[in-house]
Amino acid sequence: MENKTARLTVLIDPARKAAFEKLCYSQDMTPSQVMRRLVREFMEQHAPAAVPAATRKSAARKR
Repeated sequence: MENKTARLTVLIDPARKAAFEKLCYSQDMTPSQVMRRLVREFMEQHAPAAVPAATRKSAARKR
């Protein structure tokens, strides 16, 4: 994970948020972990040059 973090605020309806959190926890993951993975995979797919090399290496180890 990166040394510094920044907050990303996402607005969704409360029922969808509750369902997302429940699903995340059922997979033994936090919503933040899932969102970081989604962002990382989206960037790797659509803009691989924009993903720092250190992030690509750590992501490859987690798969």
